Amino acid sequence: MESYLNLVKQLSRFLNLIAGIAITFVMALTVGDVILRIFGKPIVGTYELVAFTGAVVIGFAVPMTSWVRGHIYVDFFVLKMPRLVRTVFNFLTRCVSTALFYLIGWNLLKMAWDLQKSGEVSPTLQLPFYPVAYAIGICCFVECLVLIGDILKIYGGQYE
Repeated sequence: MESYLNLVKQLSRFLNLIAGIAITFVMALTVGDVILRIFGKPIVGTYELVAFTGAVVIGFAVPMTSWVRGHIYVDFFVLKMPRLVRTVFNFLTRCVSTALFYLIGWNLLKMAWDLQKSGEVSPTLQLPFYPVAYAIGICCFVECLVLIGDILKIYGGQYE
């Protein structure tokens, strides 16, 4: 179990590093575009690049955010429950979440395949949409691995 959890953690960290690089790129691009607009020379396609990169940032940050429990929990009700009920609740929510992210990932891969076949591209820079859809779909599958890791932690009594 520990080797699985370590592998998933390292994979999540790697994806989070990519998200960090991408958000840094967005900041630099935005600052550069604002400065160049002052001189009447805006960067062409900035909106497209920010949109594409924003999708990468969000998708690639999800697994690590889940790993460190960096998202919002509304658990004041759950904390009042007995330990066994909390354990069952956590187990069931992780199972449902795993199924949900699997379906999202699968549908993103199908959508990416359709985008690739159709050759759909962005209007200004003519960038293809499908690589981003494939990448975020894969990130959803990595999120499934994180959630399975949570299930293993729950089973091993290490979750709370």
